[in-house]
Amino acid sequence: MERGPIESLVHRLFAGLYGIPVLGWLIPIVLVLGMVALAALVLIWLERKVSGHIQSRRGPLHNGPHGLLQTVWDALKLLVKEDIVPSSADRLIMLMAPFVVFTPAVLVYVVMPFGKGWTVANLNIGLLWVVSVLSLGPVGIILGGWGSHNKWSLLGGMRSAAQLISYEIPSVLALGAIVMMAGTMSMDGLVAAQDQYEFVLTPPGLIAFVVYLVTALAELNRNPFDLPEAESELVAGFVTEYSGFKFAIFFLAEFANLLALSMITVTVFLGGWQPPSVLFFLPDSAQLPGVFWFAIKTTVMVFVFQWIKWTLPRLRIDQMLNVCWKGLIPITLGNLALACVWLLLTEKSWAR
Repeated sequence: MERGPIESLVHRLFAGLYGIPVLGWLIPIVLVLGMVALAALVLIWLERKVSGHIQSRRGPLHNGPHGLLQTVWDALKLLVKEDIVPSSADRLIMLMAPFVVFTPAVLVYVVMPFGKGWTVANLNIGLLWVVSVLSLGPVGIILGGWGSHNKWSLLGGMRSAAQLISYEIPSVLALGAIVMMAGTMSMDGLVAAQDQYEFVLTPPGLIAFVVYLVTALAELNRNPFDLPEAESELVAGFVTEYSGFKFAIFFLAEFANLLALSMITVTVFLGGWQPPSVLFFLPDSAQLPGVFWFAIKTTVMVFVFQWIKWTLPRLRIDQMLNVCWKGLIPITLGNLALACVWLLLTEKSWAR
């Protein structure tokens, strides 16, 4: 498999120099962790600003320009706070849970195409890797709810399990239609398949995009699917008994997942790092670096997720399940058939 510039450089520096391929992953891991931590701080500040303007207020203002340092002070506060563990809780499980949630959120970035050749590992099953890794996150939420020995935490964990079982199915079916149209599960291959137009501009791609947007909200535990937390019902849900550093890890994982799912949506449906096809009348836009377009599209998707969260009310648990089993799954099954028809009509040679 052909390596991108980043992957080739890391391989030459470490695998070729020391003869130990494992060391070749050290630099990408450090870079990804640094990017996730920095991005989470920015996204928390942006979340507060977006929610403030939607609610006709300004959000944080006083710490730094436009409140930019407010998130930094909050992070430092969490790091120095006392770590309280209930006497009846399972200490080992409570310690493991935040890291079980955070680890998949970081592993997703390994296959993310930030630009042309800007991929840490260009796996030919990249999309399968993404789906598999993200499905591990709710396991940590269940562990946190169970290990806390708190009824509200346990209810939050069980709700997370119900959402995982429900919304993983239409999510995979929606992505399956895109895989059929692209003929590959490689993340770079999905971007390359959209060199003429984005999948969202096709009928099956548009349906898959809307369904995946809904399922992504459920995976992120954000309104209208924030049932595992549900402050008005479960105090703080699965994080009720968490404080200090472990609570900060949960918070960091939430925004790392928000960024990751925004990047996945951009890669699979919106052309990834390629310039938008609607700008065909601006040939100079093709000269801009792919990283620029990827960042712009990801920022727009993050804003859409935040906009939806602070606009829609929370669903009841039965409504959440009905939307999935009675609505999204039949729609995605029909969309798979529509994708087959679309491939035949557009005369894809491999589809025959």
